Amino acid sequence: MPEPSPFVRALPKVQLHCHLEGTVRAETFRELAAAYGAESARASGPFEATYAFETFRDFLLTFAEVCKVLRRPEDYARIARDYVVDAAAQNVRYAEVFISPSVWTYFHPDLDVIEVCQAMRDAFEGEGTRRNIEVALICDLTRNFGVERAQKTAERAVQLAERGLGVVAIGLGGDEINFPARLFVEPYAYARAHGLHCVAHAGEDAGPESIREAIDLLRAERIGHGVRALADPSLVGELVARRIALELCPTSNRLTGAVAPGVAHPIAAFDTAGVICTVDADDPALFSTSLSEELALVASWLGEAAVLRFTRNAVDASFASGGRKASLKRELERFGLETGSPRRSN
Repeated sequence: MPEPSPFVRALPKVQLHCHLEGTVRAETFRELAAAYGAESARASGPFEATYAFETFRDFLLTFAEVCKVLRRPEDYARIARDYVVDAAAQNVRYAEVFISPSVWTYFHPDLDVIEVCQAMRDAFEGEGTRRNIEVALICDLTRNFGVERAQKTAERAVQLAERGLGVVAIGLGGDEINFPARLFVEPYAYARAHGLHCVAHAGEDAGPESIREAIDLLRAERIGHGVRALADPSLVGELVARRIALELCPTSNRLTGAVAPGVAHPIAAFDTAGVICTVDADDPALFSTSLSEELALVASWLGEAAVLRFTRNAVDASFASGGRKASLKRELERFGLETGSPRRSN
């Protein structure tokens, strides 16, 4: 992984594809596991092996272990503060972060989701004000729990939004092969009718048809990953024509097998085709990466001019208010003027 250049480090950033549970620091996970007496080989073994995994299934089990030790609103407030500190250190100015209430309550049925989200909102706003970062939330419906639970999570997302807790959208992660997007039309229609935006993971583990269902049936405004769209040129054309952005996460895509070993990441092909590309880190702590490192990796492939363009794309594709978008664009414009023309790699 290349080191971020001064340009990448200083770049004002927008984060659109990051799971809060995937930002939990290894030391935090181990500390909470010990405090709650959770039995976990990951929490008691060598520190460097805490988040080690070899398969996508192992990754999902690791994610689940992290969720198991998040048991109280105070735990979520802690990881929310840590997220803001880590993101602000990378000059992230605005973020839309995934949360997974259906996973939380699967492991901890008595957990009060509203209380948890209020604790997180207090942390986001308190720490965010000090560090000049705004954090919004996307409630993931989590395919694996089925349609009925997804509907309940969509209803909860609307409730959280109406309480002013910063929820702006719903998302759909999990097993897209066994739980295709077409199953979740009603939860998405409900959320959209109540003013929430809609995004969806698609084309990460399943093929182009998964992306088509997400954009046609769920009316997803952004697609998480979407790397398998390249197998269908007509779908790529639709993404361009409908201006549907892809949230591309290079390290995640390699480690989960979404992009096969030895195959170039498709971001360059998407960019050349005119698809709106953004870059992100997905589960940065679990993947041992960061947004800055992902941008540095992309800069090593496509140059700094592309990184700046993808960051502007992220502003446009975000669900920030018009005023916030204008402010972010002005900051990027000043950044470009101060740094001069970014370089393009050969």
